[in-house]
Amino acid sequence: MVNAQQRFQSAKSALVGTVVDGFSNFDTLKLFAPRDQIASDQRVQLENTRQRLFEARQISVALWTTLIMLEALVMVGFIGYGIWLWSTGAASIGVVSAMIALSLRITTMADWILDSVWWVFLQIGSLREALTTVGQPLAIPQKDDAPDLVVGEGGAGIEIKDLKHHYGQQQGGLDGISLSIKPGEKIGLVGRSGSGKSTLVNLILRFFEAEQGSISVNGQDIRDVDQDSLRAAIGMVAQQAALLNRSVKDNILLGHTNISDEQLVEATKLAAAHSFIEGLRDSKGREGYDTHVGERGVKLSGGQRQRVALARVILKDAPILTLDEATSALDSEVEAEIQQSLVSVMQNKTVIAIAHRLSTIAEMDRIIVMDQGKIVEQGTHEELKEKGGLYASFWSRQSGGFIDTEEV
Repeated sequence: MVNAQQRFQSAKSALVGTVVDGFSNFDTLKLFAPRDQIASDQRVQLENTRQRLFEARQISVALWTTLIMLEALVMVGFIGYGIWLWSTGAASIGVVSAMIALSLRITTMADWILDSVWWVFLQIGSLREALTTVGQPLAIPQKDDAPDLVVGEGGAGIEIKDLKHHYGQQQGGLDGISLSIKPGEKIGLVGRSGSGKSTLVNLILRFFEAEQGSISVNGQDIRDVDQDSLRAAIGMVAQQAALLNRSVKDNILLGHTNISDEQLVEATKLAAAHSFIEGLRDSKGREGYDTHVGERGVKLSGGQRQRVALARVILKDAPILTLDEATSALDSEVEAEIQQSLVSVMQNKTVIAIAHRLSTIAEMDRIIVMDQGKIVEQGTHEELKEKGGLYASFWSRQSGGFIDTEEV
């Protein structure tokens, strides 16, 4: 019974997923997929769900049929036996009436018990299906006695030694990287797509456990410190800035409880976000910073989401700042304005910036060029240009400031 219900819930989840996926990517489907093909895919999932539901209902019908037959036997047995006793004078009409009432009570309780048991098994099947998704063991468990990461006034230095990570495969990711970043140093990461730039940042944030090697912040191995304190020391702006379905103010103040409105506005102005935030209004009449942005910030444009994310990081004021294509969704005018603001924001911070648009990292203290999971070049912008290597080829082949990611 439980397995049948779990199979139905699994099929139902697949059906709902297909429908949601279709609605979420409706424009893409309209452009590329024929209507008949879309309908055919939906029918396949719908038929599979119907079959799984039919199997579960077969068990339900079989149980109820069996119960009704047993109830009939109880009724016939009790009432028939009572009438026989009354006809022989062995029982009064009151005893027969009591036997009829008792048989009705027994069958009613049996119906209630079966209905309750069926509901329990139905919920167990649903819970099992849910737990296959959410009930996964923690890949990186928190140590109970882990000390907090300590970052002194001198800033945060990062030491990376022989770092390897292939996501459990034999290729991709990082392949033996060693890198020393001084406190307050500004580092730019450059490379083709898939060269391991984002993997390096994710390992520093300890979103994944490195397969080999170590990462230390001010001499403290990140595997030995409290994870919350580690991430509290790092401010991150990702290429795809995701926001919560809350107000703009709540998204920017995420994790902060003692920030004044003046500090909030100052941060949004540095991120070139204050002007557009003031003009926002949602369907419920909320305006400005109280406007709700929708799930994952869907009510804002990509550039607006990125500016809100930048304001959040500016307000966090963490000693380590990581920027993963932080201005990729912005137009040139707004990007230039934010670049000027970031100069002051990055003061006294250790910065790791990933960029395909080389103009955004040309002024960094050092540029690290990665290829196939390894560091192949490093130096200042001018030094790498004069070297005539991979970075120089990226620079010379730029069109509109983007790296040509095709093989040289």
